[in-house]
Order: sequence, then C-alpha cells, then structure tokens
Amino acid sequence: MSAQRGGRRTFPLIQRRRRPGLAFGDVATRRRGHGLEQLGHRPYEPGDPIAWIDWLASARLSATTGTDAFVVRQRAADEAPRVVVAVDRSPAMALYPQPLPWLAKSAALREAVAAIVASAAAARADTAALDFSDGDPWWLPPGRRGRPWLIAERERAAFTAPTDTLERALEFLGRHRSQLPPGTFVFLLSDFLAPPSAQAWQSALARGWELVPVVIQDPVWERSFPDVGGVAVPITEPRTGTVALVRFSRREAQERREANMRRHEQLLRDFQTLALDPVLIVASEPEEIDAAFLAWAEARRRSR
Repeated sequence: MSAQRGGRRTFPLIQRRRRPGLAFGDVATRRRGHGLEQLGHRPYEPGDPIAWIDWLASARLSATTGTDAFVVRQRAADEAPRVVVAVDRSPAMALYPQPLPWLAKSAALREAVAAIVASAAAARADTAALDFSDGDPWWLPPGRRGRPWLIAERERAAFTAPTDTLERALEFLGRHRSQLPPGTFVFLLSDFLAPPSAQAWQSALARGWELVPVVIQDPVWERSFPDVGGVAVPITEPRTGTVALVRFSRREAQERREANMRRHEQLLRDFQTLALDPVLIVASEPEEIDAAFLAWAEARRRSR
C-alpha cells in the first residue's frame, strides 16, 4: 500500500526477512530505548542524559528519603528503520542531460533520491546520506530533523566523484557500522557501470543491512546500443565533457550492443547470486520512478 507525501507516492520499507518484534515505525516495543512512550522510572545512573531526569518525581523521592535522589523516565524504543542514501556522483551519472531524447541520469537520480527520502520520512526513519562528490566523503549522519532539505540541497553537488564510488561507500559505511544496526536500509544509487567487488558486497551483507541497488542506466546507450553503423555519432568523454564524432561500422555497433547487453545481464545475475533485489530506473519522470519503487516493495512483500 502506498501513501502520498509531498506529492510523491511513498513506498513501504519491506525487509527481505522478518525480524523479531513489531513492525517498523508502527508502534512502540517493550524494549527500553529512546522512543516516545513512557514505561516507568528507575534510579539515575552516571552517564544518563540530564533530559531523562523526571524532576518532579525526583523531588518527591528526595523529600521522602531525606537525601538527594534522582530518577529518570524509561521509554520504549521506537522500532523505526534507518535508511542510508548513498549516491554515485561520478561524471558518467551526468550524461544525457535534457533536452536529449535519452535518460537524463542526473534528473532520474534526483527524483529517485526524493522518492526514498519521502518514503523514509513516512516510515519515521532516521535517514543518512553519503556521496564522494569531490573525492572526499560527504556524510550526513542518521537523523530526522532537517534531513529532507539537507539532502535536497546536495543536488547542487558536482558530478566529480571517483569511478569507484560504490566501493568507497560500502567501506565508509562499514567504518560507521555503530550508527547503522542490522536491518538498516542502504540504497545505492548508481549506473553500476563500475560495481563494487564481490568482497565489498559480502562484507556489507554480513552486517545484516538491507542493501538495495538502484540502477540508473540509459536503456539505449548503456543497456543496449543503437544501430548506428556508418553514422558519425557524438560521444562525450564523461570526466572532461569533451564531445567527439565517432563513426561506427555496422559490425562495431553490433559488438557494442552485445557487450552492453551482456554487461547488464551479468549485473542482474550478480544481484541474484547475492540475493539482492534491485530497483531498475529507466525514466526520470517522478510517477515512473515512484512506480518502480512500489513494484520493488510489492515484490519483496510477496517473497517474504
């Protein structure tokens, strides 16, 4: 079931495997934590935040015992998920800008991020974001306050990240695993023309995260290749933006098409081997992207 948030059809965060406890983001558990529902009181212990102290109850206890005594409120932990949006801002992700008649990858990336952030907010999730726009990590730690607009502001970042962004992202998140418990959703948004190594995937999966590849590839030039034999085609060098006319023979165009199709099929096989459920993005319109995420969520729901 989808909901509307900020004009977007949000999708549910469906875990691949059910975990013990109640549904994420729905109700509080009996587990002590940092939620909203109060369960009772206990004596203050060194290290407890001052904000947890119930001053009225502490005053009554102090008056009764004749000593300075403090008690803190115990609250139920909210079973809301955590969501990480890891974005590939390498030069190839800026290819095919509008008004070219192909997939504007940067526009599709922007709308996919918006769909994930809106759905995370609907699930009351703590949301984090990561990219390597200038080669160094830009890391927004998990939280709720201001996350939608902070992540939206990042749309202005340049597409200058290294080609091994996804490998770096998984390594970086591994170093911050204390902030990302098992069950954290990690959305990796990229064209996956330079996918992470098998070892990087396995290390991330071993942490119990819900890894979700969001594949943004142009169906004409990256998943296939047009029949342009004998035609001079403008080819852009992603890192420099230089455009050159390249003439392909019919045979060269066919070989390029077959190689692109094999690469895409191998990527899907690798995801299947790793038990990953990808979201395939082939359009930049918000309604098309929302539909892709809703289909992903429904497929997960059926498979559980």
